[in-house]
Amino acid sequence: MTWDEAGESRSATWRSANGRPAPKRVEVVTDSLTADDANRMASQGIAMLWHGDFHNARQILNALDRRVGAGKKVAGTPADRFYRHRQSRSHRARILGLLLVPMDPGPVVPLRRAPDLRAAAAEAYGSISEPSVVSLHELVGAIGAHEWRLKGVHVDALQARIHPHYGTFFPTRSEYVDLVADAPLPSDTLAFDIGTGTGVIAAILARRGVQHVVATDNEPRAIACAGENFRNLGVEEQAEAVLTDMFPPGRAPLVVCNPPWIPATPHSSLDSAVYDPGSRMLFRFLNELTNHLSPGGEGWLVLSDLAEHLGLRSREDLLAAIETAGLRVVDRLDTKPTHGKAADRDDPLFEARAAEVTSLWRLVPR
Repeated sequence: MTWDEAGESRSATWRSANGRPAPKRVEVVTDSLTADDANRMASQGIAMLWHGDFHNARQILNALDRRVGAGKKVAGTPADRFYRHRQSRSHRARILGLLLVPMDPGPVVPLRRAPDLRAAAAEAYGSISEPSVVSLHELVGAIGAHEWRLKGVHVDALQARIHPHYGTFFPTRSEYVDLVADAPLPSDTLAFDIGTGTGVIAAILARRGVQHVVATDNEPRAIACAGENFRNLGVEEQAEAVLTDMFPPGRAPLVVCNPPWIPATPHSSLDSAVYDPGSRMLFRFLNELTNHLSPGGEGWLVLSDLAEHLGLRSREDLLAAIETAGLRVVDRLDTKPTHGKAADRDDPLFEARAAEVTSLWRLVPR
């Protein structure tokens, strides 16, 4: 990306862990920038390259966030409210993403009072060998992700912590994990965990005594994360993380998948664990499951019904897809969400969240 500074043209490498394009209009700003001016510039699509104090930049970012707000509640169908909520979130991300900071090899942020960001920035952006520019909002997210990675997330079913890597969805919601921990195992010899993420489902299966668990994902970050968690949990002899798209070669008596549960377009790499356009992963899992099950085997589909309450996919659609795939349901285990949003009446999607049920569907060939 390029910009003018003191009458000269300058340039640096644009970096975005979420694949956002480089801004086209960039102006250098300093500590004299007010929150109102920042909001005006962002509203006009002007990116602001900060050349001042790091803590002051954080304050401007927080002020921008307050001005963007959460958006007004929208009347209409649940789907209308959902899409307006997504538009609001996308607008917020676009506005906040226009406050930029420089990043030098190290990686370090060459601003006054900038903290030591080397570990967090390296986890998000990798090796940096030339002057670069990043979004402060994204960098703050990388700092938070690094702190989560160090602290970990306690999983009751494991009585241990899972340590998520940057960009890998982690189990802050434990209800689906508990379903996997409680469902009756059809076999303890081999299992496939499709779309493993942090590896939490594969680790639970290993802890339950499954002798070999193949955990797959098409994201290198997830494979590195799952492998590290398997080692930390002491199940690396039973569970292996394999980089592949969906199913590994062969058949297994148990194949588990917790696909994204909302059929909508993701806006970031982390979004891909929740949003899946057209439910492509869900339907592919169902359609190809019988080709990867051993005789007498089961597929476990772990899925929230939030999309049904939002009017984005019906229960009839799901049941029809199961039937079309040549499968039948032998059992369904249900649980209600325990996360805070399910009880937050100020959440624009409260009604759908309050009605949500997460299910483990036990499927076998017809």
